[in-house]
Amino acid sequence: MTEMKADVVLDAKGLHCPMPVLKTRKAIDGMQKGQTLEVNATDPASKNDIPALLERLGHELVHTDEKEGVFTYIIKKR
Repeated sequence: MTEMKADVVLDAKGLHCPMPVLKTRKAIDGMQKGQTLEVNATDPASKNDIPALLERLGHELVHTDEKEGVFTYIIKKR
């Protein structure tokens, strides 16, 4: 897969539930429709919480990845 360049990058590493979700929502709220957000988190709960947030808000989870305990989410604002 080619490297995606997000419009906004959120570093939520080291934060525990519910902070990665709250910061993700705040970042999305400040973005324009069609922009992409990259979220990097270390909280294992984010694997369920962030996709659930996006489903509830109607935004698209474009890509997820995990490397060395860091979960990366690429989100497109709808």
